[in-house]
Amino acid sequence: MELQLTKPLVFFDLETTGVNIAIDRVVEISILKIYPNGNKESKTWLVNPEIEIPPQAIAIHGITNEKVVTEPTFKELASTISKMISDSDLAGFNSTRFDIPLLAEEMLRAGIDFDMSNRKSVDVQVIFHKKEQRTLSAGYKFYCGKDLEDAHSAEADTNATYEILKAQLDRYDDIENSVTALSEFSTQTKRADFAGFILFNDKKQEIFSFGKYKDRTVEEVLKENPGYYAWMQNADFPLYTKKVLKQIKERMISPEKKMSDEEKLKALQQKFNLR
Repeated sequence: MELQLTKPLVFFDLETTGVNIAIDRVVEISILKIYPNGNKESKTWLVNPEIEIPPQAIAIHGITNEKVVTEPTFKELASTISKMISDSDLAGFNSTRFDIPLLAEEMLRAGIDFDMSNRKSVDVQVIFHKKEQRTLSAGYKFYCGKDLEDAHSAEADTNATYEILKAQLDRYDDIENSVTALSEFSTQTKRADFAGFILFNDKKQEIFSFGKYKDRTVEEVLKENPGYYAWMQNADFPLYTKKVLKQIKERMISPEKKMSDEEKLKALQQKFNLR
């Protein structure tokens, strides 16, 4: 079944130096962009991570330090990647917990803003696990009847993920063929950030998911303990988590405090009907 899209949907996969979102780096990225009219655009880049690729990571994806030493850094590619995905929703396999958070870190590190507020994300792994409980290779075999050749190659994994999602739509009549429905079905915990340090409660308020302030609203904590904001900004939290925290703090500032002196004067004049 072909996807019913109202805007482009980008399938992507990252091969990395490790699984720590805050400190690990991309060594390969593959993008498959599907347009609403069915047209496709794809691109794969090897990336110089500017740090050593550990042997355990090389054993998984086969990308050595020697292979990427002359390749562009993510910072050099960031603008091109950002333009390619800027008008698109995002999809991947385990993308909610790993690929999207790590992509966001790389973008922010490169000085390019990354925001998910105006787009959806579809995690094909979540759909798979809710329905069948398998891995990517097993899922490709199960849904598509094919063996996944060159597994842990970003390009092979990206294309397999796209094929699996289409096969899932063919198999499950109860999953609506729209990115909004797929995003809803493949989202487990409502997170304000990608890493899950800040969640949403039933009232759609941001709450902390860890530490001594677990389950308390962020706004309440920042009012009670303003120093907690500075501690988090200086600690080893992902950049996107720090960005979300900053947005919440800025939102807490009253409109009066945000006004310039000239705007305050105009507001007073209007209040007291002064000229």
